Amino acid sequence: MDFVLVVIVLLPLFLGILQLALVLHVRNTLVAAAAEGARYGATADRGPSDAVARTREQIRDAIAGRYADGVAAHEVILDGVPTVEVRVEATVPALGLGGPGIHLSVAGHAIEEQP
Repeated sequence: MDFVLVVIVLLPLFLGILQLALVLHVRNTLVAAAAEGARYGATADRGPSDAVARTREQIRDAIAGRYADGVAAHEVILDGVPTVEVRVEATVPALGLGGPGIHLSVAGHAIEEQP
């Protein structure tokens, strides 16, 4: 009887911590991939399409390819400086299995190199 009472309290706590760890891992991976893609696309001989390809490659190598579907990049002026912005939109499912997901939107920026 005591075991059941303890499990009722500890199981949701454990699952919540597991979900938080999954979301933070995916978010940090997406942020790193967006920043790397922006730096790659900002080099003198590359552009936003190269940034998208690099970001998708980084995401597919680190986690699942389904998180790489919502990648977009474009050139913006940020504080008067030409910059490449890479945006990644993804949804992390509950405990990685299904159900209501947690929507993530991250961005990476890099100053464009001048040829």
